[in-house]
Amino acid sequence: MVTDQQVRRLRQKIMERKKQEAAAAAAGMSVRTARTWQRGPLPSEKRRDRYWRTRPDPFAEVWAEEIEPLLQRDLDGVMRATTILEWLEERYPGRFNQGQIRSLQRRLRDWRAIHGPDREVFFPQEHPPGREAQLDFTHGQELKVTIAGEPFPHLFFEFILSYSGWRFVDLAMGETLEALVKGLQGSLWELGGVPQVVRSDNLSAATHELKNSRGRALSERYGAVLDHYDIRATTTNVNAPHENGVAEQAHYRLKSAIHQELVIRGSRDFPTVKAYLAFVREVVNRRNRRAEPKLSVERRYLRPLPPAPVPEYTTYRPRVSKWSIIRVAQKTYTVPARLKGLEVEVRQYADHLEVYYKGRLVEEMERLHGGNDANINYRHIVHSLVRKPGAFARYRFREHLFPTQNFRLAYEALCRWRGERADVEYVRILHLAATTVESEVDRALSLLLESAVAFDYLKVRDLAAPLTPQVPELISLGIPDLKVYDALLTGGVR
Repeated sequence: MVTDQQVRRLRQKIMERKKQEAAAAAAGMSVRTARTWQRGPLPSEKRRDRYWRTRPDPFAEVWAEEIEPLLQRDLDGVMRATTILEWLEERYPGRFNQGQIRSLQRRLRDWRAIHGPDREVFFPQEHPPGREAQLDFTHGQELKVTIAGEPFPHLFFEFILSYSGWRFVDLAMGETLEALVKGLQGSLWELGGVPQVVRSDNLSAATHELKNSRGRALSERYGAVLDHYDIRATTTNVNAPHENGVAEQAHYRLKSAIHQELVIRGSRDFPTVKAYLAFVREVVNRRNRRAEPKLSVERRYLRPLPPAPVPEYTTYRPRVSKWSIIRVAQKTYTVPARLKGLEVEVRQYADHLEVYYKGRLVEEMERLHGGNDANINYRHIVHSLVRKPGAFARYRFREHLFPTQNFRLAYEALCRWRGERADVEYVRILHLAATTVESEVDRALSLLLESAVAFDYLKVRDLAAPLTPQVPELISLGIPDLKVYDALLTGGVR
């Protein structure tokens, strides 16, 4: 089918005194077709709308009595052709089939255009430079990225200037306040300025539910961060993501661009999270280059940054329990047993925790996200456990005391071979891993499991423990003869 664009191009080339063959080739049509369209109305002007049917309407007999009353009761427009057709198939067996779905969809569309309720209208917005930025989190699992061969569930934080389209992207493990503050500050300091307004949906990281009105308001901590930068915040209505349309469209375009770059790269696996973030930032930087002309305009309207950023962590002051455990943001973590009974300062960042005692950093650990509610480091407690091995059997967090699959298989094997003695043997093996090299103990367990020979702690220790270095015997060199040295000097002068 010839389009208006092809015909216009054909006539333009003819006006430029091109030969008919060359003009037809430029317009993408044959010479014979070019003769037909070189003058006269455009194809769209000759096309006539068709209002008549070319085949009998299969729903004509049931439309007024059966279908139309359903549509009149459907004030919200939720009824779909698939549901109505299934309903008709049950009422009239053998009369209707799924091959008629398109005909029914067209009839519903035309009836609603004339008799149906008004549909929701959206209003395009103007975005003055420097006024607004939108931010949001979006899941990245559909990209199927792996880190060192392991699945990498993660989120993207996006900050987008509504006028220029400039964006900042960061990785996040969870939709937390710390990740929000980190992303917001990272974007503002990379941008070098501050917009008047940031808009988001009702992020749980930034808002809290009001008991009386059942609405949502900004949390005190997030509000303090915005006050530090003199930014005003606006939020969308609940369950109305289209009101944050700039961010929603940016999510789609970002993941589409990353997906395509992954195809070009030929692999979705990255050695480290840092390498993956660098890859994502490079994709974003290429897109930001297109926004440079409008960004140069928008920079003139941005407000200056404050003297320094605010801390990106939340501070907690828990007391270490007798189980060598602290509770931070409803999550459980172990700390070194020497801190038992003492109050510590915990700084919770977006992806890790730092534990301080009297201003000194004493421990650092990965932050828990999602359904994971406990981070138990066996090295913190195994020194006490090896003295009380009977506690292992019913330890509340026992599942966390298997560092690798080989440790779990070894414990199961010990249960078969050693019976009640298995707990003692396994705890001693765990203590060995804590005091030497875990990977070497894991290797030893792997070899012993493959041999299918019964083993105990001593066999694991002999196979995994590093050899004690041998100190060589003292060698007596005697008193050096200085005449040899004198002779060497004399020879050197010559």
